[in-house]
Amino acid sequence: MGNIHLLPTVAGWVGTAWSERGLVALTFPRPHREEALAALRDESGCGANCRGGPAAGKWLSTLKERLNRYFRGRRVSFTDIPVDLSLYRPFTARVLETVRHIGYGQLWSYRQVAEAAGYPRAARAAGGAVRANRVPLVIPCHRVICSDGSPGGFGGGLPLKQWLLELEGVRPGPAGRYQLTNGPVMR
Repeated sequence: MGNIHLLPTVAGWVGTAWSERGLVALTFPRPHREEALAALRDESGCGANCRGGPAAGKWLSTLKERLNRYFRGRRVSFTDIPVDLSLYRPFTARVLETVRHIGYGQLWSYRQVAEAAGYPRAARAAGGAVRANRVPLVIPCHRVICSDGSPGGFGGGLPLKQWLLELEGVRPGPAGRYQLTNGPVMR
C-alpha cells in the first residue's frame, strides 16, 4: 500500500499512511496492531498515492510523542505535522484546513467552520467535508459540533468523540449540550 507506519501509543495502536506531501490517513487507537492495519487499509483511501518520501521519516517520532501526550490529557498541537490535502476536492480541503486550526479545547459549529472557510451559506456542505476527514486528531473534527451545542455525528462514534473532548477538558452541560467557542479562535 505504500508508506504505512503503525505507532504504539498509550491508548493503543495508531495506523498512519503517508504520501510524499505528508500524512494521508490516521486511525483512531486500536487494541491490536493488526486491527490498526486493517482499519488503515479500509479508511485511508490513499491507494497508489501512498508511495513514501521524506515526510513520514521526519515526523513519525514527533507524531508518536504528541499522540502519547494528547492521550494523557496534555495540551498539544498538530498544526505543524504535514498533511496531504491534495486527495480532496478544493472545497473539502479548505474546510479541513480550517478545522485543522481549531484550538485544543475549542468547539466550533459547522456554521462557524463554513464561515471561517469562506463559505457562509454552506454549513451542511461543511459537515460533509468534515465527515470526509481521514486524518482525525491532526485535523480535529471532534471539535466540530452542531449550532445548538449537541455533539453531532462522528465517524468514530459519539462515545469516542465525547472521550476526546473530555481529554481536552470539555464536558457537556445540561441536556448533554456543549458550549461553543465565541467566534473563530484559531490556534
